[in-house]
Amino acid sequence: MVPPVVFFALFFGRPVAAIVGRGFHDGGSWRPGRLAEVLGRPEIRDVLWFTTWQALASTALTLLLALPGAYVLARFDFPGRRLLRAVVTVPFVLPTVVVGTAFLALVGRGGLLDELWGVRLDTTVWAILLAHVFFNYAVVVRTVGGLWAQLDPRQEEAARVLGATRLGAWRRVTLPALAPAVAAAALMVFLFTYTSFGVVQILGGPAYATLEAEIYRQTAQLLDLSTAAVLTLTQFAAVGAVLAVHAWTVRRRETALRLVDPATTARRPRGAGQWTLLGAVLASIALLLLLPPAVLVARSFGGPEALTFYRALQDAGASGGTFLVPPLQTVWNSLQYALAATAIALLIGGCAAAALSRDAGRLVRGLDALLMLPLGVSAVTVGFGFLITLDEPPLDLRSSWILVPLAQALVGVPFVVRVMLPVLRAVDTRLREAAAVLGASPWRVWREVDLPLVRRAVLVAAGFAFAVSLGEFGATVFIARPDNPTLPVAVARLLGRPGALNYGQAMALSTILMVVCAVALLLLERLRTDRSGEF
Repeated sequence: MVPPVVFFALFFGRPVAAIVGRGFHDGGSWRPGRLAEVLGRPEIRDVLWFTTWQALASTALTLLLALPGAYVLARFDFPGRRLLRAVVTVPFVLPTVVVGTAFLALVGRGGLLDELWGVRLDTTVWAILLAHVFFNYAVVVRTVGGLWAQLDPRQEEAARVLGATRLGAWRRVTLPALAPAVAAAALMVFLFTYTSFGVVQILGGPAYATLEAEIYRQTAQLLDLSTAAVLTLTQFAAVGAVLAVHAWTVRRRETALRLVDPATTARRPRGAGQWTLLGAVLASIALLLLLPPAVLVARSFGGPEALTFYRALQDAGASGGTFLVPPLQTVWNSLQYALAATAIALLIGGCAAAALSRDAGRLVRGLDALLMLPLGVSAVTVGFGFLITLDEPPLDLRSSWILVPLAQALVGVPFVVRVMLPVLRAVDTRLREAAAVLGASPWRVWREVDLPLVRRAVLVAAGFAFAVSLGEFGATVFIARPDNPTLPVAVARLLGRPGALNYGQAMALSTILMVVCAVALLLLERLRTDRSGEF
């Protein structure tokens, strides 16, 4: 437990505490009344209200559209099912900046809808809601569909034999078993949409701001740390409550019903109703999940010549002084940073998963909750906290390249833990004990017993850590140096400058980032087993 505790204390707890401390400390005295003062301002109440209701609306819309997809992928056997499962998961690992850019190409000025019907949805809440559904569709499919595929269909069939209608059998047998998984998926979607930043920054415009976007504005533009600190604490409290409820639903899900091999529950669709449902789900996936990336790719080739925007990426001056280096250099920068962040996340997350796999009481369970906090706490706060805390020896890292991978690893560690923990818990402890009795050292026991059993999970965890590190934006936007920007930062800066060339280069960089993430995920899908964690 020592490496993850020290890592999170130095690179998560300390930066967040520093920002909060500076916000409430004014002129040598503490101002606890600042909390009520900030939350009483009408514009802040509007931000809190919008953050909450858009997260609730995004969650409801995601469940409405994704639950049929979860059922189809869990219970129907059809050609291309495994590939489709991987395809619907790709949006989840895409950086939020890419998601925002893809929907901008679809619903923004000069986008596909604007050209065909003169309809623009950017700077409206509908663009934000649809982008959130696009991003979180896989959360519902993986969480609910994963359990649905393992529920024994014979229990529902037995209810039908005893006189229950199809709807009644589903409501009384299947739904109670699925309820914890549905609740867990809903809470995770709510968490991701409540802390949304990149999507809102690109699609929302000045009229819409979530807590995360407002924290960025107060910190980076207005330099009002006091207000940013209050908003950070508010977000922290909300996220803590959501994570506590999520942990409770996960414990309930683990004791749902007797589970069976998913390979035995999937059958070919039968009857007009099931084929119609399959067709409707495939159509919704094509429109919602495949069309935005396809439009993004098309726009990236939309210059006077097919590769105009891609050629411009090689010239630092083509972007009008936005970068000190050619935009294409950001690809190499991002890959280097992501590889370093993956190594850090595997080390810290692997140690944490090994500790959590042993039943060691409340202290270890508290560590599990701590590891999840970076997914919900403001990444903007963490990034700015890095700048004001890691500026003195022996941790003066402001000019060091390692600063970016450290921030990215904070987001990757929870994914490593969630992937590796179920597999480590499944290892029979008697195998370790037998090896120890035969004289093996603890290191040899790990190398020859645990590692062969968890090797695939380690590779899957590394892939997820790499993908999320590659797309991290909230913290990196503060700490990435102008001469070494990352891909998401470069995309955001290009979109913030006028001109068709800057817009086209943003589309081209987003396409490159999307392809890298998609290839990584498709490779993971070949490695993944049904026991390789929650994702």
